[in-house]
Amino acid sequence: MSRVRATYRIETAFPLEVVAAAMAGEQSTGTFLKLASEDDPLVLRQAATVEGVSDLGPVAGASLPGAKLPKGRPADWRQAIVELSWPLDNFGPSLPNLISTVAGNLFELNQLSAIRMIDLDLPKAFLDRYPGPAFGPNGTRRLAGVEKFPLIGTIIKPSVGLTPAATADLVKTLVGGGINFIKDDELQADGPLCPFEDRVKAVMPVVNAAADAQGQKPMVAFNLTGEIDEMRRRHDLVVAEHGTCVMISMNSIGLPALKVLRDHAQVAIHGHRNGWGLLGRSPAIGMSFIAYQKFWRLAGIDHTHVNGLRNKFCEDDASVIASARECLTPMFNVPGRGCEIMPVFSSGQTSAQAPDTYRALGSLDLIHAAGGGIMGHPNGVAAGVRSLREAWEAAVAGVPLEDYARSHPALKASLEGFAPA
Repeated sequence: MSRVRATYRIETAFPLEVVAAAMAGEQSTGTFLKLASEDDPLVLRQAATVEGVSDLGPVAGASLPGAKLPKGRPADWRQAIVELSWPLDNFGPSLPNLISTVAGNLFELNQLSAIRMIDLDLPKAFLDRYPGPAFGPNGTRRLAGVEKFPLIGTIIKPSVGLTPAATADLVKTLVGGGINFIKDDELQADGPLCPFEDRVKAVMPVVNAAADAQGQKPMVAFNLTGEIDEMRRRHDLVVAEHGTCVMISMNSIGLPALKVLRDHAQVAIHGHRNGWGLLGRSPAIGMSFIAYQKFWRLAGIDHTHVNGLRNKFCEDDASVIASARECLTPMFNVPGRGCEIMPVFSSGQTSAQAPDTYRALGSLDLIHAAGGGIMGHPNGVAAGVRSLREAWEAAVAGVPLEDYARSHPALKASLEGFAPA
């Protein structure tokens, strides 16, 4: 029988085996008392199974409020790794119902003072039901015309306030500078100051003209986040204007809406994880990005953000690299259908992070997006784009940036202009 497996890091004052059994019961056949209808054959067939419990040792106390203490026992707060599995027959290959099972009421159990899902393993039945990414790293490279090095990208700034005409002017500057990838900010979708339709119709003639002149079409991820019918209409407009990418805010639209869009889409889908901190920031609750991104890969995104090294947010470098590696790791051992997606390194990025990113990731399949690192370059936007590309050339060649910069003025100006204070 096919089974789903999920791994959790928990914290509790109860005996670990007791808590693990309570977790399994809560998310399958159990309730707070035994029911007459719960005959043994049903329980044996459909109950979640505790596959393993590993004690990680004691902790000082409860990490979250509302945790219960066992009666008649001294408080012994401990952390542990718990692995549970469920028969697929409980919910079928359904991502929304999978979330209800592996990330539902578990997070409210009062026997737990912390719980975080850290990994998820799915049977092939999910791949039979869900399409996964249509383009992924290879298709994204083909659409953008970039064969080897990372796609050099940026974000439209100011994030809101620009008119469609002003947005098109900025895009003209960026594509003239040789940019490969441009995305709307997640805050810019269809506001009255910059309606989606007007923005696409202003920007795409600029992009198409650049493609004709350069023989390479920059990819623009237009943020079409909205209601399902709106997103389909907006997608169709991008296709009609010969665009190659759309963007959605994943946590805003949800998995079913993404699945609808993926089934309809003819272009790459850029998944923005804004709101991820609600799930990922606390070590005491939520889920790891390694688990989280698997839902969205199956539903059909082609790239997503993983932050960047030395970023402006709270995520450390080890977590960023682990997330990026996971995006490029096949979910299934099925040739051509591993559901790999392209990680997007962003947030406080300049040319300086390229060598460390390459060494840590060991791959060139990424989008390296810099806002200020490109548009704030001392010598202008084209030099900003060139500085990132030169930094990746140096990284691949194994040449220190400072040495490469001696014969590459754009890189030299970037290193000097964005040097840490």
